[in-house]
Amino acid sequence: MLLPEDDYPVHQTVAPLAVTMNGHPNAYDRFFFNGVHEDYYFALALGLYPNRGVIDAAFSVLQNGRQHSVFTSDALAGRVTQVGPITIEIVEPMRVNRITVDAPEQGLRAELLYTQATATIEEPRQTMYDGPRIFMDVTRATQLGTWTGWIESPEGRIVLAGTTSGTKDRSWGIRPVGEPLPGAPSTRVPQLCFFWAPLLTSAGGRHVMSFQDGQGRHLHHSGGTLPLVGGGEAAPTDGDLSFTWCPGTRWMDHGSMASGGESYDLEPIARFHMRGVGYGHPTYGHGKWHGGPVTAAESLNLAELDPLDYPNIHVQHIVRVTGPQRGLGVVEQLVIGPYAPAGLTGLLDGVA
Repeated sequence: MLLPEDDYPVHQTVAPLAVTMNGHPNAYDRFFFNGVHEDYYFALALGLYPNRGVIDAAFSVLQNGRQHSVFTSDALAGRVTQVGPITIEIVEPMRVNRITVDAPEQGLRAELLYTQATATIEEPRQTMYDGPRIFMDVTRATQLGTWTGWIESPEGRIVLAGTTSGTKDRSWGIRPVGEPLPGAPSTRVPQLCFFWAPLLTSAGGRHVMSFQDGQGRHLHHSGGTLPLVGGGEAAPTDGDLSFTWCPGTRWMDHGSMASGGESYDLEPIARFHMRGVGYGHPTYGHGKWHGGPVTAAESLNLAELDPLDYPNIHVQHIVRVTGPQRGLGVVEQLVIGPYAPAGLTGLLDGVA
């Protein structure tokens, strides 16, 4: 299958660009965006799964303690960035994207323009195994930016005038998606701990990513300084995250970031559930085939959610950043299984 993009001299294999040379069923290519404001938060995820023949996307808005989402999925035809009512347009590669959501039956519409504000950092390749089987092999590019446009949700209309910041995350490779693969069951004790914290201040971006084992030891870890556009390239920087924990949950209560010799206080002001854009969703998880095109909605009252129900574990906290500079950002947390730094010993127990 040939694409118009095959006219560009960017091929890395003998195959056309539409053909992945990685035969793993869990090969994927994904966009993730979020938008962060003191009064609201939104996120969008769009993923292609070429060896499963699936494309899906979701858009979710958090406002007034309620989170509204639209999910859509269909068969994949080429390397497209549109599925159902959700479209991502690449206006300028790695610089400007236009997002359109037209799902009035699901209560959500949006016209948004994302513009890069910082340099882009390539996180170190993240490869993990389950015994001899590859579990994850991912490259992720992260940058911070600003938003203009508007959103309509059941909570009302939001107008974005350039004061809403956010993150763009492009990742690709292999990760657990879709229906479980056949074969012998895993003998590995279920355990995964992931933290991801992109922050935007007046001086630029700070970023820390960490996969940890049950003792809190780093499996993959990186930090970065992301200058504002025109201020130079992103650079790896020593960085770390530390947390106090909210009792009865697996979520942070408060946090701090050490980055390049500077210290930042991270004060949570809102909580977004990643199930709203498909992560760990019991029905609309990434890469699942639904028998044909499907579009559906979900609305959550955050005050009513069980914090230890598996689909609710994975969150991003919107954080107010104070330190040498001020700003906003997110701290993503996914803690499954034992994690000694929080005193967790079971699969889904809460902090004492």
